[in-house]
Amino acid sequence: MTPTTTGLQLRSLVKASGELELRLIDEPVPTPSANEVVVRVEATPINPSDIGLLFGAADVGTRAALGTASHPVVTMHIPERLMKSMQGRLDQSLPVGNEGAGTVVAAGSSAAAQALLGKTVAMIGGGMYAQYRCLDVGSCIALAPDATAADGASSFVNPLTALGMVETMRREGHKALVHTAAASNLGQMLNRICQKDGIALVNIVRKPEQAELLKTMGARYVCDTSQATFMADLTQALVDTGATIAFDATGGGTLAGQILTCMEAALNRTATVYSRYGSTTHKQVYIYGGLEVRPTEFNRNFGFAWGMGGWLLFPFLQRIGEADAQKLRNRVSAELKTTFASHYTQHITLTQALDLDVMAAYTQRATGSKYLITPHVL
Repeated sequence: MTPTTTGLQLRSLVKASGELELRLIDEPVPTPSANEVVVRVEATPINPSDIGLLFGAADVGTRAALGTASHPVVTMHIPERLMKSMQGRLDQSLPVGNEGAGTVVAAGSSAAAQALLGKTVAMIGGGMYAQYRCLDVGSCIALAPDATAADGASSFVNPLTALGMVETMRREGHKALVHTAAASNLGQMLNRICQKDGIALVNIVRKPEQAELLKTMGARYVCDTSQATFMADLTQALVDTGATIAFDATGGGTLAGQILTCMEAALNRTATVYSRYGSTTHKQVYIYGGLEVRPTEFNRNFGFAWGMGGWLLFPFLQRIGEADAQKLRNRVSAELKTTFASHYTQHITLTQALDLDVMAAYTQRATGSKYLITPHVL
């Protein structure tokens, strides 16, 4: 049984007044049903998707601290023009945190639940920015005996996203891929997967130091958007690799269109027959993030065989079915400390997650900077 009846949980609330409120509350620790376990959450990462739910459309620059040292409250203003996008979550106090890891301290009566009692597990299912989490055993993966909660905290979102990109490439008949924001934790992981699997990967970054970082990690094709030669460099990388599918984390701006333009130019460079409709090879860009908040802009100069759409991890996993999804999870488990290792620049507590200065740091999403919340460190 758990040693306490309540635990802290971080909540995010959008008010109709245009105010976002973040607070720590005392939440009762549930009693698990037959196929559930209660996990003492010991490590949970701050992913970009978590930041999206945590802050919504609020202006982080307007943050103000209230509450007490043990139960802090932070408020922020949401610009009026952005309130329409928040209508679906008005006046709902939402738990935050997609994934995490910890020790199973209580288990239901089923054999599957009892088998996890006392073990360290990785888990997904939301509400992980908390000291305790009750969830179905199907949302948990038992970690190897030598793996810590910190090792397993990021076992789902980044690893399965990176694997999902490679699997999508294969299923849609492409032979190489392009990835933007490529120096990120996820981008570095994707590089390790592609190097291990012998897949050509074109990395797009926005700074010279990011390009150098990836090259030191063995990346062969790295294109820097800050360079005057970016379009020529990208086109040549696409000629060399034959990549015709891209995953774009920026979303807004002109980058997705530039990728399609360069794909068309690369295909035309090796074409033997002219077509006024452009290359007949399908070119695909999937937007899976929103690091750039501007509208997506592109000049349609890449023929007619192209597509641009959204890609999300969990709908992808549902599409491929449980058996194939489990194969991906099994690979993550087997390579947790190598291919899928995550590195954290800072460990913070739940109360520090609501510290104004700490908040300013982790919302910058700086390259190579990843924060880990340790809920039971006070």
